[in-house]
Amino acid sequence: MTTLPERAVRRCHSVVNPLHSTVYFAPDYANELAALGLEERGAVYFVGRAAAFGRVGAGTVTATFYNFKHDLVARHIPRAWDVVSPEDALAARLRAADSVLRRLLGDDALASKELAETAELALRATEACSRSARPLYAAHADLPVPEAPHLALWHAATLLREHRGDTHLMALTAAGLDAVEALVSHTATGKGMSPKWLLATRGWTAEELAAGQDRLRTRGLLDEAGELTEAGVALRESVEDETDRLDAAPYEHLGAAGVARLTELAGAFTTRAMEAGAFPADLRSKN
Repeated sequence: MTTLPERAVRRCHSVVNPLHSTVYFAPDYANELAALGLEERGAVYFVGRAAAFGRVGAGTVTATFYNFKHDLVARHIPRAWDVVSPEDALAARLRAADSVLRRLLGDDALASKELAETAELALRATEACSRSARPLYAAHADLPVPEAPHLALWHAATLLREHRGDTHLMALTAAGLDAVEALVSHTATGKGMSPKWLLATRGWTAEELAAGQDRLRTRGLLDEAGELTEAGVALRESVEDETDRLDAAPYEHLGAAGVARLTELAGAFTTRAMEAGAFPADLRSKN
């Protein structure tokens, strides 16, 4: 039983995670990889997150990323490793994180005592993360912690993101939501990716996404207008509640006061990054 305030885990994650994911919406990492010879923009995200595994095949990436169509993954993995090694991809990703955070937050913020405190709190939370049944987290947990505070924070945000992400897949599977159903039901909550971004990034066709909606309608989770029914809202909320429960250990370890402070500090930096244009305005299904 958690001793934290209700939804404290979710609130903290919502402001820590963007500090990691800014890298995937900036051109820096793609440019770093292009300089190493990997010029396929579609491979950037797969290489960025999968490099911690080493030279894995498409099956591992599809399984652990969950909501990407396997055909799209296999178009780039493992062929990308013939161009850039996982080790070089990880080094390039860290260089990209440095340039992205410097641009979005500014050098003054990166050198501030507040950012150093945020990194310290986030790293302390990761001490209680679990490798069990969490492959993406476990792979990233084997990577060294960078010395620079802003990169240490980015690394800690990565660990917390992948720990929760792996946990979320457990909850989605238990709820009986396949890859497409997970995507379209999340979009229907108003918090997921817009249909435009789903089509552009996940490899599924409009027909496949529509078929996923039809399956949810059959289960009484989606109405004819594509909105969640009462049962659909309840199911999505139960998925998030279960994710919170299974992801609570790092935040319990930090304690209520530590979680509140991390949420406050990370929230300020995330707000600053968003105001600097860290994410596309049309990314979310409802703004």
